[in-house]
Amino acid sequence: MLKGLMSVLLFSFCTFCNAQLKTLTMEDAMINARTTLAPENLRQLQFIKGTNDIVYFKKVEGADVWLRIVNHAIDKSETYMTLAQLNSYFRHAGVDTSTAMPAMQFAKDFFITTVKGQKMKFNIKDSSVMILVPKNFSGKENLDENGAGYLAYVEDGNLFVANGSAVNKVTQDGSKNIVYASTVHQSEFGITKGTFWSNNGKLLAFYRMDQTMVPDYPIIDWTTRPASVNNLKYPMAGDSSHHVTLHIYNAETQQTIKVNTVGPQEQFLTNIAWSPDDKFVYIVILNREQNHFWVNQYNASNGEWVKTLFEETDEKYAEPLVPMLFVKNNPTQFIWQSRRDGWNHLYLYQTDGTLIKQLTQGNWDVLEVKGFDEKGEQLYFVSTQVSPVSKNLSAVNLKSSKIKNITATDEVHNTQVSASGDYAIDVFSSPDNPRTIDFIENKSGQAFHLLQSKNPLAAYEKGDMKIFTIKNQEGTDLYCRLFKPASFDSTKKYPVIVYWYGGPHAQMILNAWNGGAGDYWFQYMAERGYVVFTLDTRGSSNRGKAFEQSIFRKAGEKQMEDLMSGIDFLHHLPYVDKDNMGLFGWSYGGFMTTDFMLTHPGIFKAAVAGGPVTNWKYYEVMYTERYMDRPQENPEGFEATDLTKKIGNLKGKLLLIHGMQDNVVLMQHSVNLVKAAVDKGVQVDYMIYPGHEHNVLGKDRAHLYQKVADYFMQNLK
Repeated sequence: MLKGLMSVLLFSFCTFCNAQLKTLTMEDAMINARTTLAPENLRQLQFIKGTNDIVYFKKVEGADVWLRIVNHAIDKSETYMTLAQLNSYFRHAGVDTSTAMPAMQFAKDFFITTVKGQKMKFNIKDSSVMILVPKNFSGKENLDENGAGYLAYVEDGNLFVANGSAVNKVTQDGSKNIVYASTVHQSEFGITKGTFWSNNGKLLAFYRMDQTMVPDYPIIDWTTRPASVNNLKYPMAGDSSHHVTLHIYNAETQQTIKVNTVGPQEQFLTNIAWSPDDKFVYIVILNREQNHFWVNQYNASNGEWVKTLFEETDEKYAEPLVPMLFVKNNPTQFIWQSRRDGWNHLYLYQTDGTLIKQLTQGNWDVLEVKGFDEKGEQLYFVSTQVSPVSKNLSAVNLKSSKIKNITATDEVHNTQVSASGDYAIDVFSSPDNPRTIDFIENKSGQAFHLLQSKNPLAAYEKGDMKIFTIKNQEGTDLYCRLFKPASFDSTKKYPVIVYWYGGPHAQMILNAWNGGAGDYWFQYMAERGYVVFTLDTRGSSNRGKAFEQSIFRKAGEKQMEDLMSGIDFLHHLPYVDKDNMGLFGWSYGGFMTTDFMLTHPGIFKAAVAGGPVTNWKYYEVMYTERYMDRPQENPEGFEATDLTKKIGNLKGKLLLIHGMQDNVVLMQHSVNLVKAAVDKGVQVDYMIYPGHEHNVLGKDRAHLYQKVADYFMQNLK
């Protein structure tokens, strides 16, 4: 009797506990996921440059404090700087004090921070200050300061270089057609900026882009009365592309030279690097066909070509993304990253172009290089050695090529390495672990624990999530992620939402917290009784060159084959309602979603395609021609991906969403598809986001995902 009573009481208690669990709101899922519901962290955690010590910011008894952990006393922290101490530096420099601790960068003898738009470098020993960016320069376009007293910026289309109060106008003909010191080639090929200071800070390499031959494309500004036009230069596949050159400005002599990059005007200049002595600049020249590139050396004093170090070709496409990295303490050698053997690996070269050796090899990708140890003997890098859905830190010895794994778990490790190479900060997570932060002694591998985050969703009802693989038609493993509905009942049938992307330079699934998803929308839908499924098809990143290049000239074909394998898996799950399935994707995923609905009609009852490409002829030169060649060279491939010609096949509901100021996937894509639907008498739904470009961000992001959730809830019944 007592045992039975205890069982009843325990059941009642558990039922009460479950009843108290909260459900996510859309604000929780999309906004708070990055703030109050994000895993606990150590804010602004960093190495003090020039030391093995680390610092981080937190509130102690309500006051802002920077805490330091000394490498030889890892088990305790000490106060490094208080807000009162910081303000004493400010008062000594004659600047306004602060009521809160700003973002800061620390080095052994100084720290850098920005106060009211003025970036300053404070000497810790004597409290002296150096103004890196004066207040009146802080809002300048493409601002690039070098720490040596010079800063570059763009104004009215021209490049200016300032040194204290003196300002020199470097170029004279800047305009909408002639663009200086800005990103070029649609920010492809790893290009993120347009200025490149030399090591000593006295020479500045910068891009000049002539867009005269590229037609204007109108982006409508709906906030004015009447609406006005902002013209964008947008080179479409198969059409004329802009012409780019590189120039070098000498800040001491105020003279500028043009680098003599011979070849066709329509070619791509990328991976800019300076030699350690600043005598040479290196440029990767990639042909417009994107299947052949040359690593060239140029004289920085006169801009003349010196030699081609080496060249690479690929029968499909080559994509140089990372500049050469000179070996620390050895200016005659550099590191090069290449996928020439099918995987992204590290190669050691002499500066005369002689290959010394391949440093890493295997069926895995190097993802990122972290830098050298103090002697320049060890190179630290992040890779997928353990699995394609994990990231781990390793070091390779340049002489022996021996690799030492600093971390080696099937988790995602985001790391920082000290300048000496002796220590690493390791921030890692897994689907079951929101966040752990360790301080690692690299030689011994000993890890000192700094933080273990609690589950930020502990008070919420959640659906179980797992990561696994299935086989596609060719027998290749495809990584999948599946959220089961909250309060799952195996005897019930549940509607399904499939989310995917499928294109290059993206990976949806990681062995990290929340399965690699940046928000909790999947959990939000699982709470409301949906199975939510994602898979990384062929074309996705970090699975080697062949896995990605399978989409060459036939965008969508292999991805749809792989999704069919995913659908077959779902159909064999006894709890899946295969008559109530929805499909969702954005950008390339929006293209894939629309293409699948029109190529395999009837499988999905409803779909949402955000920012979709609907005709690759209307997408930009660099990206499109890499994966599809030019329309003139691949008419069949482009014809197959013109979705306006397939719209008559649609069965089920389709919601198109587009940001009205989208300058990446132009709104014309979705508008043309709607027009084709009208012409065919096909009903589609359409939602616009005025004021937003390719991604809907900020508070409106919650609105967007509520729209998507409501659409599936209305149509998957």
